[in-house]
Amino acid sequence: MPVMESTFAATLDPVLAQSFRVSARCGCFMQAARSLNIKSTQLRKHLAQLEAQLQCSLFHHQDHGVALSREGLQLQAQLIALAHERDLPVLEQPLIRLAVAESVLHDILGRDLVALLRRNASVRLDIITLDSDLSLQAVTADVVVWLADVEAPLPGPSFAVSAPERLARLDYLPHIAKRYSRAASRPDSLDDLADFMLVQWQQYAQVGSFLPWNTLVEQRLAGVVQLHSYELMLEMIRCSACIGLLPGYMSHFDRGLVGLPGLFSEPPQRQVWMAVNAETEGEAQVQMVVELIRSTFNERREWFEG
Repeated sequence: MPVMESTFAATLDPVLAQSFRVSARCGCFMQAARSLNIKSTQLRKHLAQLEAQLQCSLFHHQDHGVALSREGLQLQAQLIALAHERDLPVLEQPLIRLAVAESVLHDILGRDLVALLRRNASVRLDIITLDSDLSLQAVTADVVVWLADVEAPLPGPSFAVSAPERLARLDYLPHIAKRYSRAASRPDSLDDLADFMLVQWQQYAQVGSFLPWNTLVEQRLAGVVQLHSYELMLEMIRCSACIGLLPGYMSHFDRGLVGLPGLFSEPPQRQVWMAVNAETEGEAQVQMVVELIRSTFNERREWFEG
């Protein structure tokens, strides 16, 4: 068979060779497609083309994946020897640094970032959470997503960036778990909150537009929990009959939570902004992350409207 010829590997199409090498290493076509950042159907076409050239099967199925056939093992050995002979370098993926506000990462971007990594296992991504204006000022990244109080995106990153892009306006409301409060007995005034424990994420204490809520929390002599973890604050609201301030979209993210409108004359607001490092904004991998963020916010537009 052609695979027995020692010169075959040297003349093999690089794309087909890479598809075979990664599939052999992973032992799973789906995982190999992820690593190559292509669809599994495209990977299978590459492998079918290679097997047609060789007139043999390179893989056989096992209980939990695929394994190399005798001819597949021979081809793998040829490719390994050829790589050593040519001393082929490993293609290094550029490191993409994404700095993002903690709540935005948890509620909005997290799932789509996971989906990106599932599609492209070779990507190098450094995700930095921003939990204060000080952390925003201290960070250097390729893409930055942060929260600001007003229409102007200030304070913003301290390094040179592209013109900031407004992604969404967020209204904030006190929230409670549905299971701990019937609709008829939910608080509809600030006085009604006296019967409930309040929970406060410490980052909110520095947010100017949250002054009415922060004042309410500070005046509490009992029945208040201060937390440094956004996720723990959510868990306290879900499971401990607490009331806490959350973005108005939270009922879309977690249908077990319900907002309490009307407690304040105007809901506190913040803006979500994005900017790209001026030095790296033209890089393809950076633009891939930027487009993913834009797409995520566009798909969730109903979360932020009305």
